[in-house]
Amino acid sequence: MGKGLYAARKLKKNRKTQLWSSRYYKRRVLHLKEKSDPLEGITQARGIVIEKVGIEAKQPNSAIRKCVKVQLIKNGRQITAFAPKNHAISFIDEHDEVIVEGIGGRMGRSYGDIPGVRYKIIKVNDVALDMLVKKKIEKPMRR
Repeated sequence: MGKGLYAARKLKKNRKTQLWSSRYYKRRVLHLKEKSDPLEGITQARGIVIEKVGIEAKQPNSAIRKCVKVQLIKNGRQITAFAPKNHAISFIDEHDEVIVEGIGGRMGRSYGDIPGVRYKIIKVNDVALDMLVKKKIEKPMRR
């Protein structure tokens, strides 16, 4: 590395190439998350339920995880979302309006033993799914 009187240009150039080799810097500057993410960088999105699906858990578990296919209203993309808690899938019907959010875990990747599922349902027809499961509120009909 040059340390001479006229070395500033070389040092700046080296610093820039080192910055671009960082994957976090590159993703942030080129807006790669917003381009690839169906939610386009926001935390929650509204969608319409298309169908209910059961997804088999990865080895060594052998359960069928209850999920739904959701078409997002903002861009028309289809995603698979997990219905958390016991019997939560019974409160979700086709053509219901739901709000989905990221399921947590490894930097936007799938969570736990559910392959390919990155999102979970938190509201159905503007009522919290948790309240429906605990039987605090009855599910309203969609307008």
